[in-house]
Amino acid sequence: MAARSASKPRRKDADELPGRARVLQAAFSAFIENGYAQTSTLEIATRARVSKRELYALVGNKQEMLVACIRERATRLQAPADLPRPRDRETLASVLTTFGTQLVREISDPVVVAVFRLAIAEATRTPEVARALDSIGRETTRAALHGIMAEAHARGLLGGRPAEMVERFNGLLWGDLMVGLLLGTTDPPAPHERARDATAAFLRLYAPPDNAATAR
Repeated sequence: MAARSASKPRRKDADELPGRARVLQAAFSAFIENGYAQTSTLEIATRARVSKRELYALVGNKQEMLVACIRERATRLQAPADLPRPRDRETLASVLTTFGTQLVREISDPVVVAVFRLAIAEATRTPEVARALDSIGRETTRAALHGIMAEAHARGLLGGRPAEMVERFNGLLWGDLMVGLLLGTTDPPAPHERARDATAAFLRLYAPPDNAATAR
């Protein structure tokens, strides 16, 4: 009796979720546990405690559900709204370290890694899913980084093309870490330490324009 009464609040909490959120939660859990191809809309509807008609009305078909799951988690990859403007090299270092820390922490999260694995597994049969992950997730971070690099360049803090600097910073931040995370052969790193080291290496490579000209 005690076990049954202890489980009631959890069921009630799930029931109180808005219908769309409940469907997406159920869909994501099923996709991760069973794989996209092996998950049926009937199973998702059963988990979400809605009819199949409600399922389609709330979210759409199975592919739309997966894209919505990706989109929901990609919001965690946006630059923090309270990042300061890069006024000098010290502030720029703080901005890049803070944003890099968030990226490493969020993308190393097992749930986010599972999303990447799912998109890779479906890339051949459902390329729209991989494109959604690329455009919603990766492009979100690239756009945010490009904004930081462009402003730092405009203020004379960095010598280099913003697009090139985005790729270089990402390379220093990630290296082959993502491959190890996807394969399950690498443990998630300490986010702040990794971001701090990547930022320091990046700033050594990209001096202010005057210094860069002197170095040449």
